[in-house]
Amino acid sequence: MSSGLKLPLAVLGVACAATTAFAASKRIGRSKSGSNRFDVPPEILSSDCQCKVELVLACRLALAAGTNMEKHYNSKGTAEENIDDLDISTKGNDADFATAIDRLNEALISREIRSTFPTHEIIGEEAVGTGSIPLLTKCPTWIIDPIPAHCYSSDGTTNFASGLPLSCVSIGYCLEGQPYMGVVYSPFTKELYIGVKGVGSFRNGVRLLACVGEKATKQLSGSVVCFEFGYARTEEGVQSMVDAVRRLLKHGVRSTRSLGAGVLDLCYTACGRMDVVYTGLAEEGWKPWDYCAGLVIAMEAGCTMSHLKNCGDEDTDQNGDLCSGYNFNLYSNTMICGVNENLVDQCRRVVLGD
Repeated sequence: MSSGLKLPLAVLGVACAATTAFAASKRIGRSKSGSNRFDVPPEILSSDCQCKVELVLACRLALAAGTNMEKHYNSKGTAEENIDDLDISTKGNDADFATAIDRLNEALISREIRSTFPTHEIIGEEAVGTGSIPLLTKCPTWIIDPIPAHCYSSDGTTNFASGLPLSCVSIGYCLEGQPYMGVVYSPFTKELYIGVKGVGSFRNGVRLLACVGEKATKQLSGSVVCFEFGYARTEEGVQSMVDAVRRLLKHGVRSTRSLGAGVLDLCYTACGRMDVVYTGLAEEGWKPWDYCAGLVIAMEAGCTMSHLKNCGDEDTDQNGDLCSGYNFNLYSNTMICGVNENLVDQCRRVVLGD
C-alpha cells in the first residue's frame, strides 16, 4: 500500500484478507455442477484476445475488491454499522467524496497490477483526486474505478455509502490508446460483466445478445431512458437537465431511471435492462474511469456509444462528426449510449431540444 494512505484499522484488516475475499467470491460463484459463473468464458480463452492474462487478473481483482465492499453493505442501518469505518473524505465538493473502501480497493488493484505488469500505466480515480487526469498514451494502460458511485465518478460511491446495492468495481484496459477490455463486478447482485474488443460481452459467463430483434428496432417512444443529474446546482444547469426530462416525458418514453451508478448504467444498457443512457447537459459529465470498461461491454453487445453534443475538438473526427465507438473521447463530459444507432439519434435530438 502506498505511503501516506491512512485507513481505519477495520479496513486494514480487510486488506490483509484480500486473498480470503477472492476465495470466498469464487465459492459464491460455484454452481452445483462445479462450474463457476465468474470464470473467464472459454470463448475468450480460445480467441485471439491480446490480453488473456490481464483479463484473468482483472476478474480476480474485481471479485476481491467487491468482497471488500460487502461488510459495510451488510451492516448498513443495523447495530453493527460504524460510519467511522468508511473514513469519508470530500474532493471537489460535498457531493464528490471517497470512502476508505474506495482507497483500499484502488490500492489493492494498483499494487497487484504493478507487481504483475510493471511497465503498464494506471489511471485511477482516487489517485487522481482533484488533480489533472493523465493523458492516455499508446502504452498498455489500466483505467480503474474502485467503487464507481457518484456521477462524475459513476461507479456508485454514494450508493455504496448509503447502503444501496447499485455499486460496482470497474477495471478497464486500453491498448494503443483505445479501450480494449472491460471488467465490471457488482458484488450485491453477484454479476460479473466482461467485454473484450472483437470477442464479445458476457454476464456471469453467458454472452450478451447483440443488436438484433427488439434491440435493433427499439424507438424512443416506449424506451426506458436513464440519466444522472450529478453535481449541477446552478439555476441554468438544473433547468437544462429538468427541461430535457420534461421533453422526454412529453415525447412518450416508457419510463426514466437515475441509478446513481454510471458504469452499471452502461452495463444495463448493454444487456437491455435499459434502452439508452445519457450524460453531459450541465456539470454532470463523467470521467475516463466511468466510461472505459462500460464502453467495451456496451460496444461488444452491439450498442451505439457516442457524445451527446460537441464540447470540443476532441469530441469530433476529421470530418466534423461526433466520435463514437472505440474512437469515443474518454475525456469528454458528454455521452449517450443506446441499444441501436437510430434510438441514440432520436434521444439526442429530444434531449437537446433540436
